[in-house]
This record gives sequence, C-alpha cells and structure tokens, in this order.
Amino acid sequence: MTDPSTHWRRLAGSAVLLDGFHALKHALRFGAEVPVAVAVDRGAALALAGELAPDVRGPLEALLTEVPQAVYAALVPRPHPTGVAALAVRPSREAALERLRRLPRTAPVVVLDQPRNLGNAGAVIRLAAGFGATGVVTTGTLDPWHPTVVRGGAGLHFATAVERLDVAGLPPGPVFALDPEGEDIRGVELPDDALLAFGSERSGLTAELRARADHLLALPMRPQVSSYNLATSVAMTLYHWSLGRGRGPGAPDALEAPEAPEALGAPEA
Repeated sequence: MTDPSTHWRRLAGSAVLLDGFHALKHALRFGAEVPVAVAVDRGAALALAGELAPDVRGPLEALLTEVPQAVYAALVPRPHPTGVAALAVRPSREAALERLRRLPRTAPVVVLDQPRNLGNAGAVIRLAAGFGATGVVTTGTLDPWHPTVVRGGAGLHFATAVERLDVAGLPPGPVFALDPEGEDIRGVELPDDALLAFGSERSGLTAELRARADHLLALPMRPQVSSYNLATSVAMTLYHWSLGRGRGPGAPDALEAPEAPEALGAPEA
C-alpha cells in the first residue's frame, strides 16, 4: 500500500484540496474523483458519516486512511476541526465550458465580476449549487478553484460548473446585472438562460460588464443601508428566479411587483 503522505505530495500540485469532512462528503456525492483521503481519527470520521451522511459512509470506509496528527498537520495549510482532508481531481475545463455554453439552459449562470474576497466567492458557489444554478463564472484575477474558495464552497464546486473567463468569453444568454441604478428586481421575471452578474465590493460592475449587460436590476434596500454582502445578494436573486419558476411549496405562478420600494441597492462582494 502506498504511503498516503507520499501519494498526497505527489498529487498536491495539481489536485483540489478538500478541507474537512463536509467538503469531502459533498465532493463524493457529486461524483468527484478522490484518489487520496486522510483522517486523524478514522473511526470518528466514519461515525460522523453514519450520523450525517450515511449515503457516503461506504465510499469513505474504502477511501479514508488514518494518519497521525503531525502528518495531517503537515499536509494541510489550515487543519480542519473534523481532522479530515482529501485531494480530488479538478473537473475538465472543456466539460465545464461545454455545460456553461449549452442552450437551452434550465437554470441561470452566476457571474462574479472581478471579485476580491475568496471566502465570499466560495459562499456564492455553495449557494449556486444549492439552487441548482448551471454554474458560476468569475472574471478578473481571483481563481475560483483557490483552496480558500473551495473551503468556503464546502466541496460543492463539484455540484456545478465553476470557471474563470473574461467578459468577452461569457456564455450566451441575456445578462441581468445588479446595480443601484437598475430596475426593481421584484418587477422582473428572470429567465432560465440568464447570466446573473454581480460587481465587486469596492467598484461595482466594471465598465466592460456594464456594457455587456442587457438589463440592470436593483435589490430592495431600506434607506441609509449602503449594500448587501455578495452571498446575500446572490441568494436573494436566485430565490427570486426560483419563485418565478413556481418552485417550492406555495410559490406563486408569477411574480407580483409591490408598490414603489423604499430604496434600491447593489450587492457588496
């Protein structure tokens, strides 16, 4: 049997770090290829799977190797409270791009226009996966597969398409961009093939993305509140889309816009 630490170091340069039990759980659920996984306490990790995720207990039992605390700490930059870590093969970029560009789509693509905060980007990917979005695209320099982003996404990068593109290379579809000068989102039904674009925390949408936008939308916000957190803005927008599709118990068949909102705001990334 190959020493897990040797196997780990051989793969670490190209693989995706799955930091913690929940990241590994989600990755396995959505078909990730995981060549190596370690745990400080294998029995405790399997017990946690039995309690919280019995569907992946079998794969974990076959995959997990117990290692001493010192070995585990040497393999990961920030040890996770669950004492579990794994390496996964990053999905094919070509397959992700094909999924993002395929029409018709049954769910929107979320676009983060030059985001800066790694944790926020991870939270958005987790949200997008939860809502069944087609994918998440980032523009700019932030790597959406950075270990901190994957940690924030709890392994759900494997549940949706995640790629970095420039604005000119965005997937096809109408762009609905969040901006304080936009139309109240409550009066707009978002189509399944939409690109939902959110600007950065400091400067909002770039001029290039704004020029690409087909519609500017604003979220309702009370006066003197300057912005929402990026993940909150994405959640509100995706929930609004889901209501327009009549998803969930009691969801209306069509949106009814309320009377004039108190104020409208843009997201904060």
